[in-house]
Amino acid sequence: MNADTEIFFVSGNAGNLECALDLPKKKPVGIALLAHPHPLYGGTMNNKVIQMMARSFIGLGFLAVRMNFRGVGKSEGVHDFGNGETEDMENVLEHMQRKYPNLPVVLGGFSFGTYVQSRLQQQMVLKGNPPEGMVFVSTTAGKWAVEKVPENTLLIHGEMDEVVPLSDVFNWARPQDLSVVVVAGADHLFNHKLHHIRRIITTAFKNRQEAGNF
Repeated sequence: MNADTEIFFVSGNAGNLECALDLPKKKPVGIALLAHPHPLYGGTMNNKVIQMMARSFIGLGFLAVRMNFRGVGKSEGVHDFGNGETEDMENVLEHMQRKYPNLPVVLGGFSFGTYVQSRLQQQMVLKGNPPEGMVFVSTTAGKWAVEKVPENTLLIHGEMDEVVPLSDVFNWARPQDLSVVVVAGADHLFNHKLHHIRRIITTAFKNRQEAGNF
C-alpha cells in the first residue's frame, strides 16, 4: 500500500500465509482484518477495494491487516472454497491479537471475502469473542452461503452490481432486518466509485466512536 506497509508471514494449516500490516499514526484503537475477493478470479490482498477499506480504517485509527488467501502471491497451499481460507483468517487474527491484545476487532470483506468473514464471525461467536463490527462490500449473498451477521454490520452494495444482483442482497438481508447502503451507479468492483466506500465507512465508524463504541 505504501512505504510503511509491513509484509509478514503467519503459519497456516496449509503453509505460510503472506500478510500486510498498515498502522495508524497514533496508538491503534482497533484491529481491522480484511478479506479479499475470489482468488481464482484474480483476487489478492492488493485489490483496490480492499486497499480503500484499509485506508478508511487507518484514517479512523485502526491498524489494518490483509492476507493473501491460499495459493495467492506468496501464500502457500491451494484454493479451498472458503473452508481453509476461514481457518487461515482465524490464524491471522489470533496472531494479531497476541501482538496487539485487548483491541476491538472489525471484520471487513469484499465479494468472496464477505463469505469467508461471515464464517469467521460464526467461529468467533462460538468461542465467545465476537467481532465488534463488520463491513461487507459487494456481499456475495445468493452466490455463496453467506452466514447471518450482526445487526450493526455495515453492508455496502452497488446499484448496478453485475455479479451479485442487489435483489439477492435484499433477499438475504431482509429476514435479518439489516440495512443496505446502496451506491447509485456502482458496479461489483466499484469502478470510479471507490471514494463512496471510504466516505460511508468513515462516517459510520466515526459515529460509533463518538458514541463510545470504539
